[in-house]
Amino acid sequence: MRATLLAGVTLAVAAVLVVLLSSALDLELESVALLGAALGAVVALVPDRTPLARLAGFAAGFAAAWIGYAVRARFLPDTDGGRAVAVGLVILLCVGITAATVNRLPLWSTLLGTAALAGAYEFTYAAAPPELLSTSLSTGTTLLLNVAVGFLAAAVVAPGAAAGLRRSAHRDTPSADSPDDDTQVRLDDFMMEKHQ
Repeated sequence: MRATLLAGVTLAVAAVLVVLLSSALDLELESVALLGAALGAVVALVPDRTPLARLAGFAAGFAAAWIGYAVRARFLPDTDGGRAVAVGLVILLCVGITAATVNRLPLWSTLLGTAALAGAYEFTYAAAPPELLSTSLSTGTTLLLNVAVGFLAAAVVAPGAAAGLRRSAHRDTPSADSPDDDTQVRLDDFMMEKHQ
């Protein structure tokens, strides 16, 4: 519980600092500070696969959403039917990414990346579809900076962060002495939780 509270407080401080620094330096990051920080923290905190796989899935979903906007701007009418086709295309791209990587990039993280761009960009896109290139670049970089802040803030003090790092280390350096590294990692995780 203490680690969870620490992760939450660290995330809150990081998000507040982003807003204050953005305002002081005229970086214009504050419009998606909460969205980006929260999504970055989710990617850091969900204990599924390695942090790199979660981030790669998020990035792939983000790219899938951008492709959806590009297809929508170039080929689809601005109608309910056109938007429905774009939404279906993006979700199928996310499923395809997960299938192509044999589930190494989890579906939830690709969908989260898609939702991130859609949540931050939909109103801007709707106001001026022909300006897709400039407005999506501006919104995307702003959002990704906030996602990075949220991810780093949560990952540094995330509950089980040390266990996740240990798990990655066990996978990267298999030992001939230990017949079942996963059993040892689970035992280490259990012991770590008992002491928190």
